[in-house]
Amino acid sequence: MALFPLTRILRKTTNHSQLVLSLLLQFSTQSYSLSTPKLFSFTSAFHQTFSKQSRLSHFTSHFSTLRSFPTRIVTDPFAFSPPSTHARDPREQILLDSIKRVAHFDSETQAMASLDEAGVEADVNLVYSVIWALREEWRLAFLAFKLGERQGSLDEKVSELMVWVLGNCKKFNIAWCLIRDMYKSSFSTRRAMLVMIDRYAAANDPCEAIRTFSIMEKFRITPDEEAFLFLLNALCQHGNVEEAEEFMLVNKKVFPLAANSFNIILNGWCNIFVDVFESKRVWREMSNYCITPNATSYAHMISCFSKVGNLFDSLRLYDEMKKRGWVPDLEVYNSLIFVLTRENCFKEALKMLDKMKATGLQPDSATYNSMILPLCDEGKLEDARNVLATMIGENLSLSTGTYHAFLKCAGFKETLEILDRMRIAGLGPSNDTFLLILHKFFKLEQPENALRVWVEMKKYEIDADSTHYTVLVEGLASCGLLIKARKFYVEMRSNGHLDDPKLKKLVKEPFQGNKHERQQQVSKVKRNKPVGLWKGSAMEHKKSRKQSRKRKNEESDSKF
Repeated sequence: MALFPLTRILRKTTNHSQLVLSLLLQFSTQSYSLSTPKLFSFTSAFHQTFSKQSRLSHFTSHFSTLRSFPTRIVTDPFAFSPPSTHARDPREQILLDSIKRVAHFDSETQAMASLDEAGVEADVNLVYSVIWALREEWRLAFLAFKLGERQGSLDEKVSELMVWVLGNCKKFNIAWCLIRDMYKSSFSTRRAMLVMIDRYAAANDPCEAIRTFSIMEKFRITPDEEAFLFLLNALCQHGNVEEAEEFMLVNKKVFPLAANSFNIILNGWCNIFVDVFESKRVWREMSNYCITPNATSYAHMISCFSKVGNLFDSLRLYDEMKKRGWVPDLEVYNSLIFVLTRENCFKEALKMLDKMKATGLQPDSATYNSMILPLCDEGKLEDARNVLATMIGENLSLSTGTYHAFLKCAGFKETLEILDRMRIAGLGPSNDTFLLILHKFFKLEQPENALRVWVEMKKYEIDADSTHYTVLVEGLASCGLLIKARKFYVEMRSNGHLDDPKLKKLVKEPFQGNKHERQQQVSKVKRNKPVGLWKGSAMEHKKSRKQSRKRKNEESDSKF
């Protein structure tokens, strides 16, 4: 198969990357918002029903406060999982200690010689387990890989995991060398190439992700439709939806346009960016190319409309998909229940729940969370508690999203109780949990409670990162506690976090004027700050490129 035309996307690739790939080919002949909520007693919400919940054997998270319900994505073909802990090899800790001891040796030769002296015979499973344990420290993981190589204890699974670790740490040149060695050893490199595609997309380098796909045949791998769809999905999941869509259209002669490929693009605009304008445009493009939307297409669009509170179009598409013979699934009903509850139609949401049950579908945790979250946002705590009681009564496990929803409305005492419940349930609390709490108390102008929560973080073994410090320093400054803000800024720098010039300016100069003016000054700093709480800058930089397209779409919205 000839290489596909990549148009302008591939012309962005740097000369350095081209050189690396050419050398390798020689060896081959891969925010939340908070409007001052009404505080409530967490005890009254949970104590009456928690006894049933505590009998559940385990908890799983089906719901996120960032995405109100799950979205459809292409199945991940290389989902790495931790080794089984049922029978942990006693040699694992010995080898881990040995690797950490030689980590600072001057040369790899000395380090490997010392590991040989440790006398640990590593089989394939042990090498995999050690690499997994060291996945956050690629140099140490690579020492374990090299030890496995010396002892003949490598297979495709171990090599793919090492490629994934290197890709996570953006050590792509070394990862390519591993793939070359896999090829020379007659290992299949297909999954390793898919790992590289995904890791390039995660590193916001869509050009290299596409180039990796295009050279798969050089490693005697057919870049088939499965790999093509995987590439599109990887690009979209990591915020490169425009590049994915262009690549899909450019290669329509090789991979004919179909509902499956368009659905991946729709998922990007509907559920990753939640961009109604672009979603409508892609929907129209499907019609222009004579592609008939299927059940997944409707599910994505209904999900998008529900997330922005567009009740009319959500219900309209729901009726339309049924008329066209598509059967709504659980995801569609969860979206409709969410938007009905959000738009103050709670009774109708309950009727929709009954209608869903009548079709034979059983509600899951996400279904009830789709009601709890908007109810808590609106301060309708009695309704939220009733839904929670029903949820637990049906032996459905609470999720992180359930706890986060109630955290938004909890006072300090109740917040501590929720955190304790989360710990007991094995659902955190996580870094995001404490970011949510800090934002809440600063929004309520309760800096004293924010500081008390800061102390609680250490009890839950949560290490504050730069985002936590930024929220704390800005919050304290906005409340007029400049001395404390400076203290934590100094602590942030002493802990090794990168300096932020705007944050430095915020704590360096004393504020002038009243409290309202101080808050305006802090807000100005936040607007200029290129750090997002939930999303990285990988997505943000695309917004400006879409503005002109949105204006054109507005003119044709009536056609949708």
